[in-house]
Amino acid sequence: MILFFFLLAYIPGFSASILIPMDDSQKNHLKSYGIAYWTLQNNHEIHWLLNYRGGSFLLPLSKNIEDECKIRGVSYSVVSDANVSQIMNEISSPEANMDAIKLEKPPKIAVYTPKGKKPWDDAVTLALTYAEISYDIVYDDELLTNKLSDYDWLHLHHEDFTGQHGKFYASYRNMQWYKDEVKDNLTRAKKYGYSKVSDLKKAVSQTIRKFVENGGFLFAMCSATDTFDITLAADDTDICNHVFDGDPIDEHAQEKLDYNKTFAFTDFKLETNPYVYEFSDIDVTLTRKVNRDEDYFTLFDFSAKWDPVPTMLCQNHRNMIKGFMGQTTAFKKDLIKPGVLIMGENKSAGEARYIHGKFGKGTWTFYGGHDPEDYQHLVGDPPTDLNLKKNSAGYRLILNNVLFPAAKKKKRKT
Repeated sequence: MILFFFLLAYIPGFSASILIPMDDSQKNHLKSYGIAYWTLQNNHEIHWLLNYRGGSFLLPLSKNIEDECKIRGVSYSVVSDANVSQIMNEISSPEANMDAIKLEKPPKIAVYTPKGKKPWDDAVTLALTYAEISYDIVYDDELLTNKLSDYDWLHLHHEDFTGQHGKFYASYRNMQWYKDEVKDNLTRAKKYGYSKVSDLKKAVSQTIRKFVENGGFLFAMCSATDTFDITLAADDTDICNHVFDGDPIDEHAQEKLDYNKTFAFTDFKLETNPYVYEFSDIDVTLTRKVNRDEDYFTLFDFSAKWDPVPTMLCQNHRNMIKGFMGQTTAFKKDLIKPGVLIMGENKSAGEARYIHGKFGKGTWTFYGGHDPEDYQHLVGDPPTDLNLKKNSAGYRLILNNVLFPAAKKKKRKT
């Protein structure tokens, strides 16, 4: 069986280096990722020390890097070559659940989001902006004109891929912003020869699916997770009420869903009532009975040497993360496909929050909820100020995914 794993970075004769700790001693966890990304952009290889002091970074000794750490308020220390060798020996011990991953090249990042959105409309764009990690905004035009192949990593803004305009009809159908959004989407659909927004979004979803199949890295949050899978399953079926697309829903829509086409979910039931702010029973938002002061999810502890991918994605200084709401808050565990890796869960509530899988040559990661530092973000709420949340464990999960594609990959047989 062929497995992917990431090479333990043992290099004889280490030189003095810069260590960016990621445990509680770090003053700014989020900007630390930006330093790592900036270092890669400047043609330096670095090492991600999995499970060592919260998933620390080991960078080459350079005055420019030191200066950048000082400017951005990132804690660091200079470690001698002897100390680096000692750290690496500690990590390489068979008894230590640690590993050292070489990061080689900064991934080219795209965020799928409507033009004109502010960074705080989405936690990922907010995190990238705060961490000073460069990204491009793409939307339907770029995806349908084959521009996605220019990128390594794609984030899906909290989009509704089903073409039901976010199921905002009941509450916001008379608001001008809602009317404008519907009009813009329909204009764009017709531009590409589709009579309905739902058909446009199906084409976009297939493009994203192909991106992952060809080796891309996909990350999605909130409603972009379940609506993407629902749209893949409904590729040949009309699941939209007439208030969304002007014609009736297929009366056999539920039976026609093809779960073989989805990434993460199976056997889910559609919510076809246009007045219900929900897409299916994948999401737990309307049914969960979790008090706010008890709303946490736990990260799994993976083997760094044998399961480096989920270990990378779960790097943190906390293994219990504060919960937060969204249009899609978390996923019912019994609707997740066998083989999908659950990396974070609220076990007592039967909820999965953070899941990961492979498709073709690529991978995908779904993270439930809207904003890790805004428990119940509402339309029109002010942006989260990450200067006040610079050690956010919930936001760290987002930035783990951003660096993940930079890791050196190697094949082996077992």
